[in-house]
Amino acid sequence: MREPIFDIAHLSHVELLTPVLEESTRFFVDSMGMFVEHRDEKSVYLRCWGDYEKYSVILTQSDHAGAAHTAFRTMSPQALERRVRAIEEAGLGLGWMDDSYGHGRSYRFRTPDGHVMELYYDTEKYRPSQELRPTLKNQHQRFTGHGAAVKHFDHINYLSSNPGRDGDFMENILGMNKTEQIRLDSGELAAVWYRCTSKSYEVVFTKDSTRAKGRLHHLSFSVDTNEGIWRAANLFVDQKVPIEFAPSKHAIQQTYFVYVMEPGGNRIEISSGGYLVFDPDHEVITWTEAERARGQAWGNKTVDSFHTYGTPVVPVDSDD
Repeated sequence: MREPIFDIAHLSHVELLTPVLEESTRFFVDSMGMFVEHRDEKSVYLRCWGDYEKYSVILTQSDHAGAAHTAFRTMSPQALERRVRAIEEAGLGLGWMDDSYGHGRSYRFRTPDGHVMELYYDTEKYRPSQELRPTLKNQHQRFTGHGAAVKHFDHINYLSSNPGRDGDFMENILGMNKTEQIRLDSGELAAVWYRCTSKSYEVVFTKDSTRAKGRLHHLSFSVDTNEGIWRAANLFVDQKVPIEFAPSKHAIQQTYFVYVMEPGGNRIEISSGGYLVFDPDHEVITWTEAERARGQAWGNKTVDSFHTYGTPVVPVDSDD
């Protein structure tokens, strides 16, 4: 058994690209219920009401949708140095950055499939204004209940030309632990789920049916209850936000969900539930092709676009 590393504390933030910055910003504020923390000439920094850091989403103007980079906070400065050495030995490092808003020096790198990520430790904690100061001092911000009122950035699902290879990188170089996977009849891994600590997953790699590399499948944001998902779905209907996959329950990871498209074209999930992993020798749960053909937890089929759509958008071969 590999000695657990746990140098990565958690998924921190993502820089999301959008060709319609103002429309995407309104979606995340009015529909998702997030808060604008900072703006510069090309980006808007947004936070969930439960974030302890200043933000968890950076929206950046671009000619296409997708994820520019994804950030993880490490457990310590020493953990950061250990992971950087491992990344550089793997030959996938891009170098240090010193000019990021809201956190200290960070190290950028690529996964084998080309997804850009960064690690950092030093960060600026969020300090609420008087208007948003909570009554309970163990909360980071007052609950306002506007929009879907998402509490945390929950996980990210990347599309990958080779999920097994990207998963091996997360495990062997970053020290994350796999909890579940889908193995096709051919033996190929179609999807892998990884955790940083006890939360069952924060990073997913899913097979890209278009054979493209480095794309985004979706971002997920959590609410406390299933009723929060249903409330969000009703809100999306009234706000004419396109719902791709109506509320249901995943078989894998046991999360409840609703999926929508934000104005820039990126897929967004609101989720709740799931499980924690306390078992130090947790065995990876493997799903077969036949088991996944059953569909989601309650038997409903996965929508077809789930298997083909991602950002940036690429042409889909009708013969696939």
